[in-house]
Amino acid sequence: MQLLHRFRQDITGIEPPLRFNNPFYYLPHRLCVIAADELRAFLLADEAAAADAANGKMFGVLVVQDNDGRLGFLAAFSGLLLGRNNINGFVPPVYDLLSPGGYFRQEESEISALNGRIKEAEHDGDYIAALAAVDALRQEIELELSAMREQMKACKARRDALRESATLSAGEEAVLVRESQYQKAELKRATAKWRQAIADGEAAVAPFKAKIAAMKDERRNRSAALQQWLFTQYRVLNAAGEERSLLEIFAAHSGVMPPAGSGECAAPKLLQYAYLHSLKPLAVAEFWVGESPVGEVRRDGCFYGACKSKCEPILGFMLQGLDVEENALEKGGDISSLEVVYEDEYLIVVDKPPGVLSVPGIVGGTSVQQLLRDTRRNNDIFVVHRLDMATSGLLVAAKSMDVYKAMQQQFAGREVKKQYTALLDGMPQNSEGIIELPLSADYDNRPRQKIDYANGKPAVTRYRIINVVER
Repeated sequence: MQLLHRFRQDITGIEPPLRFNNPFYYLPHRLCVIAADELRAFLLADEAAAADAANGKMFGVLVVQDNDGRLGFLAAFSGLLLGRNNINGFVPPVYDLLSPGGYFRQEESEISALNGRIKEAEHDGDYIAALAAVDALRQEIELELSAMREQMKACKARRDALRESATLSAGEEAVLVRESQYQKAELKRATAKWRQAIADGEAAVAPFKAKIAAMKDERRNRSAALQQWLFTQYRVLNAAGEERSLLEIFAAHSGVMPPAGSGECAAPKLLQYAYLHSLKPLAVAEFWVGESPVGEVRRDGCFYGACKSKCEPILGFMLQGLDVEENALEKGGDISSLEVVYEDEYLIVVDKPPGVLSVPGIVGGTSVQQLLRDTRRNNDIFVVHRLDMATSGLLVAAKSMDVYKAMQQQFAGREVKKQYTALLDGMPQNSEGIIELPLSADYDNRPRQKIDYANGKPAVTRYRIINVVER
């Protein structure tokens, strides 16, 4: 099957890129845009595939050069399409985990059968009856002990009233004391009796729980072992001709197991096929097709950078040997010309350039906060809010912790308003409006944020189109 697509559109006069683009932050090369358009047309020709993709799927194209110097492109999709990982016209997976006779499918089938046995054990009639008996016993105990405590409380109130209303003789006081002691002893005996009853009931439940726990332990151990085995089967190449398993790559990168789905994204599939077939990678681009997934914003037809949690370690290895552009987000901007636009005894307001961190972060690079501390020789300078690394604009810093806390309260109380100006590619449907979405940190793709309906903080943006420029 021929998987190298030749451009249908005339690309004469379009110069190929001099360096391979950084897959995490890029503007797609013109050849990638043409390849994406032609892949889309290819996809639409297959009704079933197009309908499945319309539910939401990431696709990728890799512009390559063959040994004769001719240009073409490879196509891939992330995960599965039509429930399959091998589709005509798309490069194959790095490792075919769906092979019917393969070890992965066989072990997966046995783990699935184990799931069935666990479910069956959890719904066993004797087990459910034993659980119900213990639960009923607990309720009965609570009712009886509560009644005894209420009776003791009423008797104590009566004794206290007697003591306050008259002077009691020694004999009368002794009677009241013996009553109190007797009731406490009765509560203690009842508690011990019920404790033993609960222990007997739980002893009847214990064999069932032990059996289920043992099967769950087996499932967990076999699943972990299968995942580890799987990531030894995913072996990828780089441009220098080296080969590593995903397990080795992630161990060297971060010392952790690869996340589920690693190696199944479009970009690693594309590079692997190119290396295996002596095709020179020139540029890559990944774009979204169909509906946006839950909890994220993905626009149909838009290009996106590779994911960091799964692809950063893998692509970091696979791109070795290629001349790759730097990631502009991690390169850092020019902070030598940091302009102070306002300052008094409490605050400093600076004009942050693009590509510079507001505060120290995990991606590296100099931050405005650290620069201000270094130049003012004052470690009590705190940046009050944040601007995205790629965003330029005014940034407020406090000169003391007290001022910082006071400013934080103003931001938290929404007493501060921010105004941004942005240059957009495309025309919004409305000339003005409101965007309300909950946002949280995207820990898998730092320093980006994501829409998070479960844990995100409310964010309200009111927008208005200032001007429209025709291209």
